[in-house]
This record gives sequence, C-alpha cells and structure tokens, in this order.
Amino acid sequence: MTTINQEEIQKFSKIADEWWDAKGKFKPLHMFNPIRIKYILDKCTNHFNLKNNNNELLSGLKFLDIGCGGGLVSEPLCRLGANVTGIDASPRNIEVAKIHAKRNNLKIKYLATSPEKKIIQDKFDVILNLEVIEHVENVDLFMMSATDLLKKNGIMFIATINRTLESYIKAIVGAEYVLRWLPIGTHDWQKFLTPNEIEEKFSKLNLDKLDLTGLKFNLLSNNWTKSKDCSVNYILLAKKN
Repeated sequence: MTTINQEEIQKFSKIADEWWDAKGKFKPLHMFNPIRIKYILDKCTNHFNLKNNNNELLSGLKFLDIGCGGGLVSEPLCRLGANVTGIDASPRNIEVAKIHAKRNNLKIKYLATSPEKKIIQDKFDVILNLEVIEHVENVDLFMMSATDLLKKNGIMFIATINRTLESYIKAIVGAEYVLRWLPIGTHDWQKFLTPNEIEEKFSKLNLDKLDLTGLKFNLLSNNWTKSKDCSVNYILLAKKN
C-alpha cells in the first residue's frame, strides 16, 4: 500500500526548479507563507509554552514537514531554531530543497520518501501536512502513517482546501484558469476534503481537535488573513493523546 500518486508527483517534479522563484509557478505559496508561518508559531508558542524572547523560539522542538516541496516552510522554521526533517515523494523536490538549504547554511534533513515507508524512526513534536493531503493516493493510510510519527502530546497541522462550490470557483476556476496563479490541473476538486471528513478520522488515530481556522485572500490588500470562513482554505490543528 502506498500514499504516492505518481501522476501528482510528476506534476510537481516538472516545475521543481521554480520552488524558490517568488514570481513563478509557486507564487501563491510564497504569498501564502507568512500567514501559515505565523499560525504555526502562534500555536506552537501556546501549546509548548515557548518563551518568545529570542530568535531561537523553536529550539528543542523536532518538526517533520511532510510534502515539504522545495523547503518553503522548512527553512523559516529552521532559522527559528527548530530541528527540521523534510520529506517529499518527489526526488526532484528534495534535490532542490537540499541545494537551497546548503546555499543558505541551514541544517535540514531532507529525504525523498513518504510517511508509510517507515524509513524515519524518529518521533516528532510537530508534524506539518500543508497543502499535501489533497494530493495523496490513500488518505487513511497517509493520516495513520503521519500520526505514528507524532510524539504523545505532539501537534499536527493539516492545511488543505475544502470541497465546496466556492472552492471550485476560487481554487480551480479562479486560481488556475482566470488568474493563472497555478498551472491548469494542479488540483482535482474531487480530492478536496471537508474539515468534517478529516475530523472523523481523528478518534481512530487518538487525535483531539484543537483548532479550525479559515484562510482568506483579499484581492484589494493582496494578502492572506485568518478567517472564520473555512469554505475554501483552512487549517486543522490536532493533538495526539
């Protein structure tokens, strides 16, 4: 059994060289990154009672970034002192991530693998599943394998796109066909998951929901903000018992 969808991997491998081009095909993720990082830092600070008084805020915490791509989230967390491991099923993505981290003197452990392959023996304080669950082949296996790598009392972030009419209009038609933010075919609307569908899996995985927050893009201010509206983009936060 595998969580890897080869068609999805090939899709992202073809454009892997553009991961760090803020004006390229991954421009939406570069725009998205500040609000994602802030949310992660806020929740980690509260959950682990971190002292927000230096640049090593995340020192002592072990992070696993699943579907890390070129390292857009792994690198900022590493700069804040986190011990970061990034995994991705695309060897090309990992190659790009390794080169960029080395160029910036960042010690991040990158591996071309997926969680169910059991290559990683460590347990982590924080696991990030950011914009990845909608691209995997077997969601149940993916969630179970990711949760197995989480420490007791550790937290998991799941950021994805809701399956609603609004998400079809904005994330598919708007982002891919009208604004051309993403290559056409980046997302399959039928693979999107509702918050309830993910939450229903939590009890079997010994996870407790801590938070659900929506993320909205404002065309006028050209930035992302947190919102109570989860009809398109949202982040679920869960704790392992």
